[in-house]
Amino acid sequence: MPESMPEKTDTAPAARLLLSRGVVHPWHQDIYGHMNVRHYAPFFDDATFHLYPALGLSLEAMLAEHGVHMVSARAVTSFIQELKAGDTFLIDGAVTRIGGRSADFQLRMIHTDTGALHATYDLTEVIFDPKTRKSAEMPAPMRVALERHLIKE
Repeated sequence: MPESMPEKTDTAPAARLLLSRGVVHPWHQDIYGHMNVRHYAPFFDDATFHLYPALGLSLEAMLAEHGVHMVSARAVTSFIQELKAGDTFLIDGAVTRIGGRSADFQLRMIHTDTGALHATYDLTEVIFDPKTRKSAEMPAPMRVALERHLIKE
């Protein structure tokens, strides 16, 4: 877990997890002088790969021990405030819902200097069995890890 985030205890409230940091480069800009929408997806997708280790889950172990992995079923990006070349940001994330075969997460892109919220990424991930090519029940160890980080917003 990143050093800047406190470890969750039974009495501590669930905290958002720091997943990644980035910088807007001139090549991310469009003709209007701000980061084009096409560049948000890679930043959020990369942050999603850091989500599971931050939750204490190994995707390799999930596949080896339970025969499942996660797949994205739905992703919705909301653009709140523009970013320009030279802006730096962080992406944090949290578990917002836990189902029997899926979970929802919300990631936020936040300006590192001002703390302004620039975009959100609402993601539904489905537990997937690669042998049957269908959704599967969530393994108990995964549910426990997600429950430790579930937030109420």
